[in-house]
Amino acid sequence: MTTTLTPLPTDESLTALAAEIGRTATATEAEHDRDATFVTEAYAAMASTGYLAMAVPPELGGAGATLRQVVLAQHELARWSGAAALSSAMHLYLTLLQRWRYGRGFADAEAALRKVAADGIVLATSGGNDWVSPTTTAVPADGGFRFTGRKSFVSQAPAATVMSTSATLGEPGPDAEVLHASVPMSSPGVTIVETWNTLGMRGTASHDVVFDDVFVPAEKVTGRRPYGVLAGPLLLAAQYFAPVVSAVYLGVAQGACDEAARSLASKAEPAPSAVRLLGEMTARLRVARWAVLAAVEETGGDFGPDPAVLEALMTAKRHAVLEAVAVTDLALQVAGGPAFSRGSKLERAYRDVRGGPFHPLTPEATLETVGAAALAARRG
Repeated sequence: MTTTLTPLPTDESLTALAAEIGRTATATEAEHDRDATFVTEAYAAMASTGYLAMAVPPELGGAGATLRQVVLAQHELARWSGAAALSSAMHLYLTLLQRWRYGRGFADAEAALRKVAADGIVLATSGGNDWVSPTTTAVPADGGFRFTGRKSFVSQAPAATVMSTSATLGEPGPDAEVLHASVPMSSPGVTIVETWNTLGMRGTASHDVVFDDVFVPAEKVTGRRPYGVLAGPLLLAAQYFAPVVSAVYLGVAQGACDEAARSLASKAEPAPSAVRLLGEMTARLRVARWAVLAAVEETGGDFGPDPAVLEALMTAKRHAVLEAVAVTDLALQVAGGPAFSRGSKLERAYRDVRGGPFHPLTPEATLETVGAAALAARRG
């Protein structure tokens, strides 16, 4: 890699770096997709350039990129490698969350951000599979708690240094409390089980992680919330997650659109219907990208836990992931038969974008949340 990220980067320098990392990732993208192995080459490039520390404040050793800039960079990276972009999205949104906590005086957040910049630690999350009601249990112990359970869909598990996770304290139900904590992957009792064998995003290596009576010191508990409720630390995480993951799936779809355009440009006289489809793809992607960037601007890009912020960002995310699927479907129509071949970039993009609607909040859950808020506002 020839580029290293510097403090307070421009939009152009960040997207150029993302493209450079993406070009590195493409060399082995098909191999990782075929074998469901982790995108190690892309991560090596991210580590050597400071990409994973882009959102760390400059005074802590990072580049100080804004949420908007992270969105732009991840969109560009995903044009080249959906798996590299989705994997790193999990680390980057957690970095943004920790930056917000650092700005409010949380000492553990400052320590984590310094380690991201200086030591290259990688932050992973387990929030997607058990969401508001964790099946992992927490039992009080001297000086902390002991976590036991199994977490699924832990993206970038092979590269992760620390996992942001949750466990239920007490009998699951309305009287239980959920603990949110940071757990080093090197802790005794933590094991990665290689389970990831999916339709798409196969290079993310989103394996299961098992906690077997893992001791978590009390000072590693970063927040608490009621069982079954999207609030507090989980609400904050969902807000920072939404625009970053939206950028990933739109980037994959943009790459598919670019590939379809190249295919069309190689024909002396492309069919008018195919040209129209290219126009439709371009328009849909532009509007979806506007939605995500406008939601970031509307919410300010540096926000605390707020249901109204969640609604805005999840509304944009819903539009982004659904349009990504629709655009990639159209790209296959434009490219025709060759796109149906196993291992083609369009075939891989077709599979990768299918992951978007599964991330919480799902498209239907988003509409229910937004509708409930609108009804409550109407009723006063």
